[in-house]
Amino acid sequence: MADHATPDIVPLLGRGHHRTMRKGACFMEMASYLAGEKWSDHPRCTHPLLGELARDVNDAVSDDTRQRLAPMIPDVVGLNPTDPRVDAWIARLATIAALPISAYATQRVVAVGLLRCERMLAEIESRPSYDLSPLASDAFSDAPEAATWAHDFVRQIGVPSGRRTGRTFASETGPVIVRHCVSGIAQATVRDREERLLQLLHQAIDLCRVAQAQPESRRYDVEPFARRSG
Repeated sequence: MADHATPDIVPLLGRGHHRTMRKGACFMEMASYLAGEKWSDHPRCTHPLLGELARDVNDAVSDDTRQRLAPMIPDVVGLNPTDPRVDAWIARLATIAALPISAYATQRVVAVGLLRCERMLAEIESRPSYDLSPLASDAFSDAPEAATWAHDFVRQIGVPSGRRTGRTFASETGPVIVRHCVSGIAQATVRDREERLLQLLHQAIDLCRVAQAQPESRRYDVEPFARRSG
């Protein structure tokens, strides 16, 4: 893959969609420019859920913090791993970051999202759906009330499974989980919420980079890039 670098003169990153660079640019619009694609905030060069996370973080942080995202833009160009677990991995990373600091109402939604991620991974990996990963177990220990509520909720309504559900997770469920998580972090009362959002995007980029660099493996118990947010 060719090296990509931000141009010497770029517009200040702004919230939302921009019709042309002269009107401004968001994170993913600049990625489309660097990739030589048609101007868009949904370029094909980047994994769709990573792009969703980048757009959400771009829009959630302050104007000053948003400019600190610029050095990460070249990192997402050409970063589109095909491993079917990547959507669930990214969404799970977001839930782990959001769960301990979100308001309780959001915590419950995030906790259900984490269970959805775990169910999706269990299905892909052909293991029991109740077999939670250590990452999920640790995250739930930080929010026990939300975890109990989520488990009860899922038991009552069930979680669909099957190949169609995998497609739905990639196109609908994953993006919804990520949006709720970013919103939960952005509205949290912790002082370093914007630093946490930047860290989450960094971690998701690292995750995708490792997933793309190594061939799809059946060694599902090893995820060296899955790190908890501090």
